[in-house]
Amino acid sequence: MSRTNFDTLLEAGCHFGHLKRKWNPAMAPYIFMERNGIHIIDLHKTVAKIDDAAEALKQIAKSGKKILFVATKKQAKQIVAEKAAAVNMPYVIERWPGGMLTNFPTIRKAVKKMANIDKLTADGTYANLSKREILQISRQRAKLEKNLGSIADLTRLPSALFVVDVLKEQIAVREANRLGIPVFGIVDTNSNPDNVDFVIPANDDANKSIEVILDACCAAIAEGLEERKAEKVDAEAAGEAESKPRKRAAKARVEKAEEAPAEEVKEEAQAEA
Repeated sequence: MSRTNFDTLLEAGCHFGHLKRKWNPAMAPYIFMERNGIHIIDLHKTVAKIDDAAEALKQIAKSGKKILFVATKKQAKQIVAEKAAAVNMPYVIERWPGGMLTNFPTIRKAVKKMANIDKLTADGTYANLSKREILQISRQRAKLEKNLGSIADLTRLPSALFVVDVLKEQIAVREANRLGIPVFGIVDTNSNPDNVDFVIPANDDANKSIEVILDACCAAIAEGLEERKAEKVDAEAAGEAESKPRKRAAKARVEKAEEAPAEEVKEEAQAEA
């Protein structure tokens, strides 16, 4: 079953590309036609590509791995933050911290610094500082929270990157390519799809278009997480079922061992008589 359909994408304006003069020739296979100097994206291909991407994302989520969402453009920020948070995935919606993937340990240090400030604030260490020092620390904390708060739970490199506008986020795409991390991306007619593993050809400027695609992908991630949960419960139940006979056998052995001395005493008494 398809996760979205032609009409839904058409309504959301996913078919509008960029001006013809701004196009990237590598996007030619995904362009249906040109109208009034604007390229129109072939939505039949978009539907198929969304299904492929959603299935791959579902499998990543099912295996318990993290997908990092990246969207620093104004119209995508809020949507990405909401959708990623709903499926408990990390996201970057402020400036992309250069080297976030290739220099991950340094980013982790900054996140730890944020946690450290919280800890020292909670235990009253900062209570004796002057107002100015406290203000400086709280400003530093606010800056770290703004840039890195959404990736505080990301303790290791993500297993995939989901990018809105691969042209704007090319640094992130390049870092992921360098580390062999698969990239899922909404790619418009002015972008290069060659560095993206799962291309979703669509309008990356309209918030309705971004929302429709993210809805389909995040629904798949949620399914993957649910299946993982169900499998865990089944495995635990199976483990309990297996251990029950063992527990019974162990109990029987204990009871037998407890009864044995009484029988021996009885036999000895009979022998003496």
